[in-house]
Amino acid sequence: MPITGTEKPRMDEFESGGAPDKTEDAGQTDQADTALEAEEAEAVELPSLPKRLFDVFLSPGKVMKAIAQNPAWVGALLVGVFLIALQTALTWDLTREMMIEAQRQAALEAGREAPVMPEWFMNVLRYATPIIGMIAITLFTFFFAGVYWLIFSFVLGDEGRYRQYLAVGTHALFVPAIIGLALVPLKVMTEDVTMTLNLGNLLFFLPEGYLSNVFRAMDATSIWSALIIAQGAHSIDPKRSFGSAAVVTLGITLVFALISASFVP
Repeated sequence: MPITGTEKPRMDEFESGGAPDKTEDAGQTDQADTALEAEEAEAVELPSLPKRLFDVFLSPGKVMKAIAQNPAWVGALLVGVFLIALQTALTWDLTREMMIEAQRQAALEAGREAPVMPEWFMNVLRYATPIIGMIAITLFTFFFAGVYWLIFSFVLGDEGRYRQYLAVGTHALFVPAIIGLALVPLKVMTEDVTMTLNLGNLLFFLPEGYLSNVFRAMDATSIWSALIIAQGAHSIDPKRSFGSAAVVTLGITLVFALISASFVP
């Protein structure tokens, strides 16, 4: 059968072996892979609040990726401050004894008789102290979210919104909230309401002074939280490696420890 004009093969197809251009195929493949990765990133859903609480400890990378894309923070903040307030309420009797003893010691040093705190005033403090603690923790959470946002987004040039860092910070609050609650029975047994998992307990051989106060101000939960926030910063902007983010967050933790230690007598 003769070849018609429409059926005649093109010479450029013979010259290229009749095969499609490999560069063009590679470009199409890369575009398809990029589109697939974008679809997978968009498909990450925010887990339920209880699952997020567990994942902060068990799978921080996974939960921070979801939080970076879905920056929900209200529920996490409410749970975190409630658990911390619960710690205060459960250890109130120890706190009360510590306050009375501190006043007695101050009175003895001044050569005065120890004052007697009215019972009604102590009852007010019993309920006011957890509430004040909840307000303080909330304000500090908003403040530190702003600090991280300014440093990562403006100083270091990362991509990220304040709400994302706020969501990361509120979920990092689960670490001191849960561990602090777990320490309540031990505080009651030892009758030491000020007991924490600070580095000063490990470096007990250091002489009393500013350096030992710095390590006492660095609690294990604050270090853990700083690493969680570093993971969150990496999830917010993947160009920021976890290691470099951890240097920043741990550095901020150290700076605040240095500042707080300067106020300890």
